[in-house]
Amino acid sequence: MGGAERNARKKKQQAQQATRAVTAARSGGDRNKVVLGVVVVVVLALVVIGGVVWTARSKDDQALTPPAGIADISAPVAREGAVVVVGEPGAKATIDLYEDFLCPACRNFKEIYGERMKSEIEAGNLRVRYHALPFLIRYSDPEGYSRDSSNAALCAADQGEFWEYHETLFAQQPEEGGPGYTKEELVKLGTDLGITGDGFKQCVESGAHEAEAQAGLDELRAGGQFKGTPTVMKDGQVIDFGNENWLTDLVK
Repeated sequence: MGGAERNARKKKQQAQQATRAVTAARSGGDRNKVVLGVVVVVVLALVVIGGVVWTARSKDDQALTPPAGIADISAPVAREGAVVVVGEPGAKATIDLYEDFLCPACRNFKEIYGERMKSEIEAGNLRVRYHALPFLIRYSDPEGYSRDSSNAALCAADQGEFWEYHETLFAQQPEEGGPGYTKEELVKLGTDLGITGDGFKQCVESGAHEAEAQAGLDELRAGGQFKGTPTVMKDGQVIDFGNENWLTDLVK
């Protein structure tokens, strides 16, 4: 048997083994077994493709540091409980933005509309009430990154560094299902942004604003209109941001 035939046969056997692993896991009805089966498939697939062994994402691959180009906003910023209000009180329009720092759709929303929203805020046309929610608390491993990052952003607001902290958390967003940043890393980000003293560190490590953030999420859910993050509301009514002119219509 030639070398090419042996390789082809080996790849076929590995693929069959992966299929049997997933089938066996599913038949057991145990979610943990399904996850294990999927991991087996990923490992074997990478071995087949190039002999590469799959490993979890290393924190060194995506350090939580402020990326180049992120600047502060020229507008009033104030924390009101679990809400951070950005913009002039007399702005033409005020909206509530509900987001989660682990939510990929929230990051996409910011990438599409973030710069335009910032321009309208700085022009005095828009006022945004930012709600950083602990909504996807179970979607990191270990659980809790949504809660920790939400609290840390509110702690940063207490120190006058909300905007750049908020922008960095989305710019360096970890993957769902993977490890979020630790409290130590969240504290270091504040230090990198110029926060001094022990107040911020104590706020992050103690979870000082966790109860407020959770209460805000509970109240939102009780209202009946919230379906997930991101959600944009004006006067309690959900705005369809699928309409590309939604922001123009608000501030014109």
